[in-house]
Amino acid sequence: MTVLDDIEASIPALRRYARALVRDRDRADDLVQDCLERAVAKRHLWRGDGPVQAWLFRILINRYRDLQRQNPSPGHLVAIEDLTHEPAQGGSQESSLALREVRDAMARLPGDQREALLIVALEGKSFDQAASLLDIPKGTLMSRLARARATLRLLTGRNVGPTQTKGPSQGARP
Repeated sequence: MTVLDDIEASIPALRRYARALVRDRDRADDLVQDCLERAVAKRHLWRGDGPVQAWLFRILINRYRDLQRQNPSPGHLVAIEDLTHEPAQGGSQESSLALREVRDAMARLPGDQREALLIVALEGKSFDQAASLLDIPKGTLMSRLARARATLRLLTGRNVGPTQTKGPSQGARP
């Protein structure tokens, strides 16, 4: 398989990640197009020392960060038809509300935490792969994931459940 074939095969994953990252279909498609243009134009620079998809994700993430620095935006408008894509078999109203609550909470995460969470949870990358793609140490990735998950639990009201008990560090007696 050639580099161009690998690039083409990676497009669905790039789109999925970009759409989750920017939460806007058109901006995500523009981001993927920028990524692909850069990859094709600079394919001679690919060293062949890993999967092409990992190289593409690095390009996409770096381009996303560049755009964020150039035009930081506190929020954006999204067409109502783009907000939900319900499964073919409708879920309960409660599950739809829970999904929206998590989606809204993820949108409120800091960018570095959202990037880490999406690359691991959405794309299923290992911690080592994700750290490499994000160009951060594995420990930093783990810290960002832990903070993202804790923030999501807090924002969705799932940080303390009825079955949780205090451990020794939280004031319980040994």
